Amino acid sequence: MAGVLFLMGQREAGPVSSAGFVTTFQRGEFKTVPGACTAVTSATLNQYLPGKRRTVAPHSLDGNAQSLCNWTLDAAPVYRVLSVTVQAYAPSGLATGNGSATSAAIDAYQRALAVMRHPLRTTHLPVATVTPLHSVGTEAFVALQIVRTRELATDLETVVARDHNVVVTVVMQGPHSRSGNYQAAQQSELQSGAIAAAQNVVASLH
Repeated sequence: MAGVLFLMGQREAGPVSSAGFVTTFQRGEFKTVPGACTAVTSATLNQYLPGKRRTVAPHSLDGNAQSLCNWTLDAAPVYRVLSVTVQAYAPSGLATGNGSATSAAIDAYQRALAVMRHPLRTTHLPVATVTPLHSVGTEAFVALQIVRTRELATDLETVVARDHNVVVTVVMQGPHSRSGNYQAAQQSELQSGAIAAAQNVVASLH
């Protein structure tokens, strides 16, 4: 792998406004995030997406405060997709609590959890089976959704983890077809892969 460059977030304490709202980044919070494509280790990728993978790094609209990366393995009968999003939140007057960057990230984490439990009708996604995780970040959960069509079914394992003001979202997909061209993955394997990728990203923050 080429040289790895992580853009580490600066940590610093900042003042609180007279109204009680935090307006700057506080100690332990991150202004920037590491690159998602390099934060997930080769060991994790080789274990859960072994073979010739296609890597795509979508452009971030939020500068160095966000990073995205997608890996696809298409090697019949195996098809896997791993997607990672890392987002650092800034202080916001719209956030609950004191408006700090961490408060904004907590809000985003809670929204992600609510969407899993009550998916929007427009997404046509089923209600997820949600399980808390205690091994990734400050708080985290893993969610399983099984999407079925006439010819294809896809197991979606999603891990959402928060560390201070950073939210990491990892989705591991295992599509499989009725024709048998692509075989179903073990759900435990997809879950382990999503958790491993999330742990890699959270570890790269520190």
